[in-house]
Amino acid sequence: MAVSDEKKAKQNEKTAKKPKRRWGDRRDGFRVKETDGMHALMPFVLPNRADNEAVLNEVLDITKVREFLNAKNAAGVDFKYTIFHFICAVIAKTIQMRPHLNRFYAGHRMYQRKEISFAFIVKKQFADDSAETLVKMNYDPESENSPLYQFNSRIKEAVTTIRKEDKSSHTMDTIGIFAKIPRGVLRFVIGFLRMLDYYGKMPKSLANADPYNVTAFISNLGSINMNAHYHHLTNWGTNSFFCVINTIKKRPFFNDDGTFEMKESIDISLTIDERIADGVYFAKSMKVVRYFFEHPEALDEPAESLIDIDTAIHN
Repeated sequence: MAVSDEKKAKQNEKTAKKPKRRWGDRRDGFRVKETDGMHALMPFVLPNRADNEAVLNEVLDITKVREFLNAKNAAGVDFKYTIFHFICAVIAKTIQMRPHLNRFYAGHRMYQRKEISFAFIVKKQFADDSAETLVKMNYDPESENSPLYQFNSRIKEAVTTIRKEDKSSHTMDTIGIFAKIPRGVLRFVIGFLRMLDYYGKMPKSLANADPYNVTAFISNLGSINMNAHYHHLTNWGTNSFFCVINTIKKRPFFNDDGTFEMKESIDISLTIDERIADGVYFAKSMKVVRYFFEHPEALDEPAESLIDIDTAIHN
């Protein structure tokens, strides 16, 4: 079979796997109807996302990650692989394996998001008066490219466009248009957009530009030598997952016999809408995160490659 035929066959297979849109679905998500009574009632009792925040803090040994990234960079690359790229890849692959993390509430209903998407801030220069730009990108779980490569290449593209070519993102261009609207009119416009979003009718162009219509918003505070163990969620949009990456520092890691070793580590803080899953699901998902820090090479495999969830959880 020719290469083009193989690609066409794969594309047809992917299309066949996609569930058909049903009554009650949104453009950006499939409605989750098989919820228990508690999850069906929670959006009415506690309707605001910011009232349902679960905060998880995890300190992770990055010794093996450092060795892995150093080896990749030593081979010669155009754009160096960083801890930030790695953590983005970890979160993306974990969400791919644990799809409930990609759920959200809108209009008092739960939905399974159709895409795995991310937003983060890029500073044009490290100066007080330098402009910030919001960037959105999608992760392709069916790609032959690895999760790590996807983030490295797409972040490279975003940074090159913003810093070297001095261009803003589509998101910032859209925000700039709204910022020019008089406040009295803007209040009405925002209220109208909230209503449209409630019924899943937000214009596609605005939804695609909105950084709060993503799976996860990631803030790399460690890059500016800051730490924060919590960041709030927003009641606007559909974002159920916020990750803060803190500074890298040496910490003691204790052995079973009471001795300890000083190792490089990183502290990540996750704020999640607790309504999208239960505590056991979150706990097992964190075990998957730890697995990738112990086996960073797994993120260099094609995104479409399957990883045994039991191996990751019980590792």
